Amino acid sequence: MSADKPFAGIRVLDFTRIYAGPYCTMLLGDHGADVVKVEMPEGDPLRHQGPPFHHGDGMSFLAANRNKRSIVLDLKREDDRRRALELAARADVLVENYRPGVMERFGLGYEALSAANPRLIYASLSGMGADGPFSEKGAFDLTVQAEGGFMSITGERGGRPIKLGTSVFDLLCGVNAFGAIAVALYGRQAGGAGQRIETSLLESEVAFLADAAMEYLVSGHVRGRWGSEHSQIVPYKVFDTADGMVVIGAGYESVFRAFMKVIGREDLLEAPRFRTLAERVENRDAVYEVLDAEVRRHVTADLVERLERAGVPCAPVNDMRQVFEHPQVLHRGMLKYVEHPAYGRLPTLGPAVKYSGFDVAGGWRAPPLMGEHTGQVLDEWLGEAAPAQPRR
Repeated sequence: MSADKPFAGIRVLDFTRIYAGPYCTMLLGDHGADVVKVEMPEGDPLRHQGPPFHHGDGMSFLAANRNKRSIVLDLKREDDRRRALELAARADVLVENYRPGVMERFGLGYEALSAANPRLIYASLSGMGADGPFSEKGAFDLTVQAEGGFMSITGERGGRPIKLGTSVFDLLCGVNAFGAIAVALYGRQAGGAGQRIETSLLESEVAFLADAAMEYLVSGHVRGRWGSEHSQIVPYKVFDTADGMVVIGAGYESVFRAFMKVIGREDLLEAPRFRTLAERVENRDAVYEVLDAEVRRHVTADLVERLERAGVPCAPVNDMRQVFEHPQVLHRGMLKYVEHPAYGRLPTLGPAVKYSGFDVAGGWRAPPLMGEHTGQVLDEWLGEAAPAQPRR
């Protein structure tokens, strides 16, 4: 990795698999850390999740594992547990997302490792939290979206709860852990000591409830599902067009007037149920019946162009192909390519944050083959020879 990145020289021992933990350690690797992914002989389960596959690796694995080296250690074997202990003694950061208690059973818990390496920052990610009455419960993004309340506010008005389209709380948990590790590394510069960090999918999800949570905590009102609609703004939702879909938010009176002018229905501005925002909210179904029919007469690209020119907030509903053909997405560097020694050129997502002081995407590497770097890492970190061939 590039030496000018802020985490250059930071050694990260990565005992994570699935999504939240690997996403966290990928972000550390993006910012220059030497991330060593420790895989059991069967490999990270995400390697096998599919189809689709790319040269045997699932798409979720490819999405969360760039900028790492992979080694294979069988933590059920005494000699490999010894190697893990020796690696941890030389690490700056250890990240794990096993169920609470598993790392302790391997002899790799925080208390044991921090005694040998007081500067170690030890981050634990779990489904439900490190302790408490539900800490042992198995959890993943779907179950946390349900149990943590997010599915109760997601879905069409009057319809069934639905999950968000990606494993968003896996990813958010990973981002939270990445930020916490950065804070702990900064704190270590002043105090010299490491510390333990704990986060979970559930805590990340509940913290993300934001205004929906405050609505209940302050007023006692339990928010329901509104789909793409807004409980206090009409119009505000997805509309069908003649050739696709568009979202339009035109709640303020000046914006609503501009919307009506664009679609040629200025007559509605003085019509009952349309005159004020309060009337439109009170009569949303009748209002949408009229507006749905009007918007459906228009072609998406033309309608969006005219609405934008008039200052009406709107956007087409794009699929993945359209997103990665979008001129703004491409201009902002959200599509990158890395070279893989076995696969060749591989697409990857660009960084969400850009820095004036360094190129965060500079020198990025493709996700590793399983065990690709076992010999290299054991030699560099421990001075120990080991077979260098990837073990898949």
